[in-house]
Amino acid sequence: MTPCILVDSHCHLDFPDFDADREALIGRANAAGVGIMVSICTQVINRARVLAIAENFACVFASIGTHPLNAADEDEVPVADLVRLAAHPKVVAIGEAGLDFHYDRAPHDRQERVFRRHIAAARETRLPLVIHARDADADVERILVDETGKGAFPFVLHCFTAGQRLASVGVELGGYVSFSGIVAFKNSADLRAVAASVPLDRILVETDAPYLAPPPNRGKRNEPAFVRDTAEALAGALGLDFDTFARQTTDNFFRLCRKVPDPRVGGPT
Repeated sequence: MTPCILVDSHCHLDFPDFDADREALIGRANAAGVGIMVSICTQVINRARVLAIAENFACVFASIGTHPLNAADEDEVPVADLVRLAAHPKVVAIGEAGLDFHYDRAPHDRQERVFRRHIAAARETRLPLVIHARDADADVERILVDETGKGAFPFVLHCFTAGQRLASVGVELGGYVSFSGIVAFKNSADLRAVAASVPLDRILVETDAPYLAPPPNRGKRNEPAFVRDTAEALAGALGLDFDTFARQTTDNFFRLCRKVPDPRVGGPT
């Protein structure tokens, strides 16, 4: 049984960056103690590729959803379709969805419409919504507060790089905050301060692979094994030993993603 020391809660194993060595990199992740990986869908139309990888590897799970930068292409996917597709046994989350105002690739109103549909799907399925928020703190906050008023839903603010206020609001609304390799960059002191403000039982770690590799591999292709480097750096910044921090973030993941069997208590690896 592969030891599940850590979980990579967000990666993109379907991306072409991994076509040459996908099986080997999953093996490297397992060897590093990464027992579970969630490969995140960015377009519903491409779900078959994401799901095929999850079906081929027991330790890989998937989400279903539309990235905000693809919202213009998939702004008509109904909530009912997301709910139906989420019934797949390997689909454990909705998204990633949200708002990205950094790039001008999808109108803001379409992004919001798609975001709200994904929230509705998360509320109905009780699967966590993976939220992408970039240069859109105020609008993400507005939507989260508004939608939570209609009924709570589980969510995680993934690859968190936003400000203190959004992190605090997310936690207050019951959400989790996930940190990528960015938190280990030398110039990320402000982000580490935000991480220190998040309750330990609400922190996740991720790679967002193939992007954002932490030191000592910064600038190279990221892969799930490197989530250990992020966890070690963040544990040190928070004044915690690695084992304690790793166990806490892994506990947090299984509390949020209840559909994923915990291999530490006899589930599949």
